[in-house]
Amino acid sequence: MVSEKLKSLLNDAIAREIQVSIQYLWQHVLAKGFEGETVKGKLKEIAITEMKHAEAIAERLAYLGGTPTTKPTPITIGNTVREMIEIDKKEEEKAIELYKEIIKVAREEGDITTARLFEEILADEEEHHDFFSSVLEG
Repeated sequence: MVSEKLKSLLNDAIAREIQVSIQYLWQHVLAKGFEGETVKGKLKEIAITEMKHAEAIAERLAYLGGTPTTKPTPITIGNTVREMIEIDKKEEEKAIELYKEIIKVAREEGDITTARLFEEILADEEEHHDFFSSVLEG
């Protein structure tokens, strides 16, 4: 049996994944100009990946006896493409920090399956962070 702390962390992760999936999708729609055209496709792709993360985490939480949240954390779009990507980079940094904590707690509680799930998701988040960081360098 997993702790309420771990269940709460999983719900935090779900709320974050819902948030960024909506945020990135709206940015995909709203990004304009040359800069927008260079990132639109990738924003849509990442949004879909984030929604798949939300689903996988929700399935795991339900299996563990928790109730997945349906409420995203606050969504911030940004006004320019650069501002959007800066916001997104910070969101990925928050995710990386949270997911490392979830992996640590899951391992401490002997929940290897949750730890492995988040190791896979963490790899995606680091990839997203790298993309956003690279775009900002250009």
